Amino acid sequence: MRVPELLHQTARNFPEQIAVYDDIGALSYAELDRAVRQAAAQLSQLGITTGLGVGVLGPNSRQFIIMAFAVMECGAAVMPISHELKAGELSEIIKTARLHFVLSDRSSVMDSILDAGAAAAAALSLQTEGENWHLWTNPRTDRNQPFAAHVDSPALIRFTSGTTGASKGVILSHTSILERTEAANKSLQLGPGDKVVWVLSMAYHFVVSIILYLRYGSSIIICRDFLADTIIEWTNRYGGTFLYASPLHIRLLANDRSERQMPGLRRVISTSTSISKEQCDAFRQRFGIPVSQAYGIIEVGLPVINMEKSTDFPDAIGYALPDYEVEILDEAGKVLPPGHIGHLAMRGPGMLDAYLEPPRVRAEILQNGWFMTGDMASKRLDGLIRVEGRKKSMINVSGNKVFPEEVEAVLLIYPGVAACRVSGYVHRLLGECVQAEIVLKPGAAGGNAEEIHAWCRTRLSIYKVPQKVIFVEELPMTDSGKLKR
Repeated sequence: MRVPELLHQTARNFPEQIAVYDDIGALSYAELDRAVRQAAAQLSQLGITTGLGVGVLGPNSRQFIIMAFAVMECGAAVMPISHELKAGELSEIIKTARLHFVLSDRSSVMDSILDAGAAAAAALSLQTEGENWHLWTNPRTDRNQPFAAHVDSPALIRFTSGTTGASKGVILSHTSILERTEAANKSLQLGPGDKVVWVLSMAYHFVVSIILYLRYGSSIIICRDFLADTIIEWTNRYGGTFLYASPLHIRLLANDRSERQMPGLRRVISTSTSISKEQCDAFRQRFGIPVSQAYGIIEVGLPVINMEKSTDFPDAIGYALPDYEVEILDEAGKVLPPGHIGHLAMRGPGMLDAYLEPPRVRAEILQNGWFMTGDMASKRLDGLIRVEGRKKSMINVSGNKVFPEEVEAVLLIYPGVAACRVSGYVHRLLGECVQAEIVLKPGAAGGNAEEIHAWCRTRLSIYKVPQKVIFVEELPMTDSGKLKR
């Protein structure tokens, strides 16, 4: 079965159920299914078929969903691309992925990237949306060379956000997507009665989210922006029951002073990066809803979620889902006893099929069947897992391990701090020491390094306290909104 068939099945079972709420209005599953088939028919006439790689570039919208499914309906592999990428970044990703086509509503941007005359003569016009999308040919790619030839039936490719290293391009087959969405929903239990409030980037969260919601008949409420005021308004307007967000959104909502509640909201899940207990507690105090942290990773899916201990241990990523094995391994690949910090490893259904660049298939990537996430973590006796930090960003202070994420969590609750990045710098005697780059909130008084030192000393072991504090205007971020290390 191919991924678009999941949507077709839902449309047959729940034709009048609303699939999408957005600025345009409400779109039923029958209407969404019809739009996907119409777009696929037009794409097919323009030469999109099995063996090709097609980028879909655009903002969060019903059109983005329609185009991504239409590409897969034609048998081609789709690469969702964020509309926030700059021209140089777009050019590089199209070149690296060796895409055959790019489907976009951004004509001026694509004109500057691809050679003159690279656009197909026809524009795609969606009758129900009134928007034109153009199909752009990549003149640097040979259509006779199949996309990701080392993968059987590729459906989707997504480049990782590259916080600490080069992005490889994760390829998923139709089978892998079906497996991981089924495994994830055994815990999420989403269905036609759920309305998901959507604030994340579709380009980076499409598989175990957008595809999963449409597979099981949920409604997607696409917020026009991610400001707290908008999230609260749209959640209440359309009866949102499920918020899937990042720690940034959780912080914005927790800091909202309007006193408005979201009475229909039943579950809140934080993903994309770690979240502190203080942030979760602040959100719960403001809205009366606990925050469940989820560990999602493009190579594996959604193998871990904290549904059971979200009140007592909101900063833990939770327990392994029923279909997954998750362990903490030492350098030799052996399972560590409870309480020890080691390498977070996992295995289960829907694992990545391959990397695009350099080409490597699943069997070459896994180590004894385990996918090594690159995160350092610990696991309690009862199986509760906590991520301690990234292996690549760990700071070694005279033999003591410091994870930047722990120090950042302390800094982020200091009044006046809007964002921060913690890293190590070379020290002649200690090997490394900790430094912090800090962005102050608008209107906050000038930074006081001594006060920040004092704040950290009461909350952290002495070797974890930043020895250097640098105040900056902004911090470098990845395209998916993660902090660059």
